[in-house]
Amino acid sequence: MSRGLIIFIVIAVILGVAGCSSYNGLVQKDTAVEQSWAGVQTQYQRRADLIPNLVKTVQGAANFEKSTLQSVIEARANATSIKLTADQLTPENLQKFQAAQDQLGGSLSRLLAVSENYPQLRATEGFRELQAQLEGTENRIAVSRNDFNGVVGNYNVAVRTFPASIFAGIFGFQRKGFFQASQAAQSAPSVNFDSK
Repeated sequence: MSRGLIIFIVIAVILGVAGCSSYNGLVQKDTAVEQSWAGVQTQYQRRADLIPNLVKTVQGAANFEKSTLQSVIEARANATSIKLTADQLTPENLQKFQAAQDQLGGSLSRLLAVSENYPQLRATEGFRELQAQLEGTENRIAVSRNDFNGVVGNYNVAVRTFPASIFAGIFGFQRKGFFQASQAAQSAPSVNFDSK
């Protein structure tokens, strides 16, 4: 065998091993993203499942603002209509998903704020329990989103790092989007302690 052929075979073997290792690593990280995304969806689904019970409980309060309830119902329908699979996690798709979820979160916040005007509603055990479950669910959503962003960060680094980036391009591994803070979170709320 000629020396050139031996060098070619060694280089081919090294590239083959590097390619297999890179591909397997990318598959593992992609699977971790899918698993983390499933966790995020589970928490959002938990919130969506609690809302009908909350709405029914609130509807029991006489003269409760119908427009507030309607906005929660519509926001829930909008939020649950957006379905993303792990391979659709582009920044644009995540932004649409997050906007729908933020709308639902805002509607829920308004519902809970308006409920402060109804002491008989706040006094019911069912309402207090649902409110506590929603608060816990919001915390779980925040943790799931943070976990998801961490896993996506690891995946995106792997997709962009040499030599894995070559194999990522060959095998179609694309960068995934992150959850971003909502626009409402960009400005601090104003607090005014004036008694006027």
